[in-house]
Amino acid sequence: MKTPLITRQGYDDLQKEHDELWRFERPEVTKKVTWAASLGDRSENADYQYNKKRLREIDRRVRYLRRCLDNLKVVEYHPDQEGKVFFGAWVEVENDDSKTLKFRIVGYDEIFNRNDYISIDSPMARALLKKEVGDEAEVRTDAGTITWYINSITYEK
Repeated sequence: MKTPLITRQGYDDLQKEHDELWRFERPEVTKKVTWAASLGDRSENADYQYNKKRLREIDRRVRYLRRCLDNLKVVEYHPDQEGKVFFGAWVEVENDDSKTLKFRIVGYDEIFNRNDYISIDSPMARALLKKEVGDEAEVRTDAGTITWYINSITYEK
């Protein structure tokens, strides 16, 4: 189960996507479907078939976004978080092999199409929570346990 948390930026992005789909893209696709349907035989009409499918995709995404936006809790930055890893933190870690990673801990709905974001529900994020710079975190995965050392923690204010 995913934790229903999101950053302000992530919430605004989802809201923008919803508005874009509902107010602009859906009406355009609906017009195309109506136009294609008026041409007659729908079974061999590629415009009708494609746009009808696209309309279903848009409706499915809009339903998901509405449900999401209603259930998500926006987590704002608070000065008390400074110095420790909490939700919304940018964290740089390093392992014994000198491999360095830098990422932001965010909600599940924010990680898609971003290589520098990880979900609060991931094993790495769970292991890092409440740790400070210089602390080590043991991350247990299917591949085994890896120790990571925290180099820096920053927040977007």
